[in-house]
Amino acid sequence: MEKLVIGIDVGGTRIRAALARSAGGGMLRTASAGAGNPRAVPPEVLASRLTACLAPLAEAAGPGRVASVVAGVAGAEPRNPDDTGTRAAYAALRTALRRGGMGPVPVQVRGDTEIAFAAGPGAPSSGVVAIAGTGAAAARITARRQTRTIDGHGWLLGDEGSGFWIARQALRAALRSLDGRGPATALVGLLTEATGGGGPGTRGESAEASTPAGGADEAAADPGVGRLRERDPAAGPRGSAGDPVARIALVDAGFAGAPVEIARLCPVVVRAAEAGDAVAAAILDEAADHLAETVSVLTPAPGEPLVTTGALLAPAGPLLSRFTARMRAYDVTPAPVPDGLAGAVALARALP
Repeated sequence: MEKLVIGIDVGGTRIRAALARSAGGGMLRTASAGAGNPRAVPPEVLASRLTACLAPLAEAAGPGRVASVVAGVAGAEPRNPDDTGTRAAYAALRTALRRGGMGPVPVQVRGDTEIAFAAGPGAPSSGVVAIAGTGAAAARITARRQTRTIDGHGWLLGDEGSGFWIARQALRAALRSLDGRGPATALVGLLTEATGGGGPGTRGESAEASTPAGGADEAAADPGVGRLRERDPAAGPRGSAGDPVARIALVDAGFAGAPVEIARLCPVVVRAAEAGDAVAAAILDEAADHLAETVSVLTPAPGEPLVTTGALLAPAGPLLSRFTARMRAYDVTPAPVPDGLAGAVALARALP
């Protein structure tokens, strides 16, 4: 009977899992669920989301056919046996495998940098990887093991150049512009609209960020949630200095949402930069500078493999061209991959 493997990419924004033949070839079936960083997601929620991914794969595989499972987990540090993120990931993964009806099977939790690097062209074994999505980090990989990590310190202490960092800088820039302490920027109007304060009946793509901490139930109980505040006609044009609706909408967006929700404002900044907004473009330039600095600490050798992923550095990622230009000084060329799922499968195939 042909054996199969399962690879899992557990990210800060979503979880993806794939079933594949142990001998090689493409993915037979995939599944996905919500965010999975064990440092940010409660254990039972993580176990439920992993179960939602693994149950259909186990059913498709059939009894006794899965030979190994490898999960690359954002927020886990497998090098440290006492790491809380790694322990939480193992516990949730074993629970999900049991609920999914899978028998005893070799399981391994790896860092998200390790599976991202293994997803590079030819499944390289050593080099450098940079990840920039909701968070941001870079790592040196030696013999398929992470040996050094730079940043990845989370939204409060680091993740410089990440989607969250970009969104937060944009909110700050918009508020400074409203205060008259910063230059005029289209970000004021665009972010106000995206956070639900743009005009009658308008709610933007990131309206989730303004949902109260109690969630949908609390929103349903509060008739004021989701509605625009009454606007004083004397307050001046939308986004002008002193506009109270814009100011409150932007401040609320910064405090009411979880980091992953705030990071969803990042595409607004990208579109503003593409439309010629100098403030937005400067934020993206600074983000690329931070990511390049993070990689530079790892002293990449000329021609060494450099794999990149995450929404900002994946193929066609909005920071990829800026980042690539900065890497020319080190004579390395980024190899962008969509995510680490293929790498998790490759490492599962190599698991003894």
